[in-house]
Formats: sequence, C-alpha cells, structure tokens
Amino acid sequence: MTHVLIVGSGPTGLTLAIELARRGVDLRIVEKSPVHPAGVRGKGLQPRTLEIFHDMGVIDEILATGAVYPPLRAYKDGQTVWEGRMHEPKEPSASVPYPMVIMQPQWRTERILRERLARLGHEVELGVEVTAFEQDAEGVTATLADGERIRCAYLVGADGGRSTVRKALDVGFVGETFESERMLLADVKVPDVDREHWHLWGDMAGRKLDVSLCPLPGTDLFQLTAPYAGEDDVTRILDEHAGVKPTEVVWRSEYRVNIRMAERFRVGRVFLAGDAAHVHSPAGGQGLNTGVQDAYNLGWKLAVGSEPLLDSYEQERMPVAEHVLGLSTRLLREGDHTRDEETQQLTLGYWYGPLSEGPRGGERVPGVYGGGRFTLLADTTERYGDAVRVLPPLPGQEGVLLVRPDGYVGYDGDEAGVRAYLSRLGVETA
Repeated sequence: MTHVLIVGSGPTGLTLAIELARRGVDLRIVEKSPVHPAGVRGKGLQPRTLEIFHDMGVIDEILATGAVYPPLRAYKDGQTVWEGRMHEPKEPSASVPYPMVIMQPQWRTERILRERLARLGHEVELGVEVTAFEQDAEGVTATLADGERIRCAYLVGADGGRSTVRKALDVGFVGETFESERMLLADVKVPDVDREHWHLWGDMAGRKLDVSLCPLPGTDLFQLTAPYAGEDDVTRILDEHAGVKPTEVVWRSEYRVNIRMAERFRVGRVFLAGDAAHVHSPAGGQGLNTGVQDAYNLGWKLAVGSEPLLDSYEQERMPVAEHVLGLSTRLLREGDHTRDEETQQLTLGYWYGPLSEGPRGGERVPGVYGGGRFTLLADTTERYGDAVRVLPPLPGQEGVLLVRPDGYVGYDGDEAGVRAYLSRLGVETA
C-alpha cells in the first residue's frame, strides 16, 4: 500500500513529495495534465520560502537562476512619471538569511523541485487523473480515470483552486469571485524594451494600471499583465497602451480574482493544501508561498503519522491562510506596489497552536535547518536518537528549545520535559 498519494504537481505537491521522500516515506504524485505547465504564473519567492528551499536542498539553483526584483518605472503619455522599488535592498543577516524576494518563473521553480524529487527516487506521473476516492478507518482507495485503483494510507489534494479532491469531499470553498476583476497574463518577447526595469503604463496617481512588462530572469521574455476587458490581441494592447510591439507571444492566460478558503483542511485521511485549500489575489505574491509552507508543515507530520500531529495541520495552517488572504486582499484594494516584512512571511508563527509549549512555543528560529529532524538547542550530553539532533543553545537562550523539523519552536522549557513532549507527538526517542 502506498503511504501517501499526492494529487497535483505544482509547487505545493512537489514540496510535499520532497519532504516525504527525504524521510523515506513511500509515495506517489500524480498530475492529470499530460505535460508540465509552461507559463510563468506566480513568480515571487518570499524570504520564508527561500529558507524552506534551503532546508530542502534547492536554494543554490533557485538563487543562481533567479534574481531580485528590478526597479519599477512608470510612464504616462510617453513620459517617465515615477521610479521606485517594490523591495528595498537588504543584506543577509543571522535573523534573515534571505532578505530579498527572488523572482523566479513558476515553471522553473517546479522544474528545480522535480529534479530534486528525481534525485530522491520519485517522478511525477503525468496524465494520471484521480476521479473518485473513498476512505475507511485503515486508508483511502482512489480511482483513476483509466480504472486503476490505488490504496494509500493518506491522500493529499494539492490540485489547485478547482480541486477535484476538495469537491469530492464536499468541503465548502467560502469567499468571493470578482467577475469584474479579470486579468490578462502573457509571456512575450519585446526586444525594444530595456530589461533593467519593470515597466508600468497607466495612471499611477489614480492607481489604474493599463499594462505592465516585467523582465523574467534567465530568459528573453517579459511577463505582461493587463486588466482583461475582452481584448484578446496582446499586440494591440501593447501598441495602444505602451507604444511597443512584441515579436512573439509565447504563452497567455486570463484569470478572475478569487479570494476563497476551504472550510476544512482535513477530512479523515484526506488533506487539502495550497490552492486546493485557499486561493488569493495576486497582490503581494502570497499564494504560491503559502502553499509551499502548507506542504512543509504537513510533510513531517505525515511521516510521523500520529493523530496529534495530523490534527495540528488544520489547526495551524487555517489561521495562517486566513491572515494571508486578508493581507493579499488589502494589498489588492490599495493597489500599493511596495512590500514590507508583512509580505515576507517571516513574522508568521504558531504561537497559539496545539504543538506550542512554553513562552517561545510557535516562534520561528532563524538559521536552524533541521534537515527533516527535530533540533534540540541545549547544553547537554543527552541523546535522543535519529529523530533529534542536538546543537548548542542560542546566545542568551534560557532553558532548552526543541525546534520542530519545520523551523518553529515546539517546546520551550527544561530538558526534563523534552522526552515527554516528543512522546505526546508520537515521536520515538532512543
């Protein structure tokens, strides 16, 4: 029996697959599309996501092939009317090792994650669609479009905003779809536009964007963004609003602004993650990053498999998703192009979560990458087996800190309580 069946191979599904594979968990990851997606779609990787990618072993390629966001330059009536930055330049520090948002086309992020997964011995199964499933006390039986039935201990729906898994669970997807707020996205070649700026045309004072062109690192493409009002001709849009002409339109798509969240993230042995659990406006670059962090939270818990850990996924991630939905909606309404610590997702934590014990429980611990294990920060000779590594305490630290595999404090107290805490979570110690 497969331990975990992952439905969907975007950044969320791939992150979860890597987290399970590096812990030796048997898995399958299936994708109903016969090909991997080509469009840019989400492109901003927030500092917290970069920390996760460090721990997953993909940060070097992410940084080598991506780039920080270029300066913004706005035009009106053929004149430059404003210049600025979305993110102020910052140097790395011990508390924020990756301070800058990195621009990375989503197709390349997914390719890097697939290559990491392949090195761990797993491949995405393309053209494989889950059409139905049923669960019982022992596991889940999924039915594929070709009639094959897969028996697994757990099933995770990471299959996007139109999630088949969520619909099959009959879980409500509460929120709004803004029919009047539709956007056109396209990947275009425009050789006559400089690649040192993100170009915007429109009424900046009135926060009305007509069209923008953002240079995509490591390519000769720009991502075009424009309000969609029924005009399908990308060449005409650029000519009318920007006075430039593309030589090629490589990919294009339209989307409506959706702001929704699932009423449940877990139903028995089935979980929802990423866009299957919450969809955001594009403002602030929160959607992809929140999905990656869903998977990073869930992976180690599925690997252990205890009920307290599995229950905690929904209890911890639903409040985060609700907060991020509110943030991205506010940024959409304000039309503000600048970003700050709030969008970097470094200030998020699980202070009131069920796994957080002690004054610092739930707090993010910068620079502690567990490599899939718990980390005990303590001055001790005690050893706890393969599940826990021991490192010296942090400067000024009082007592001991037990850091979860996802980099947040689980237990803050004295060393006598460490084994009891791990036992409550179902983690075996030596």
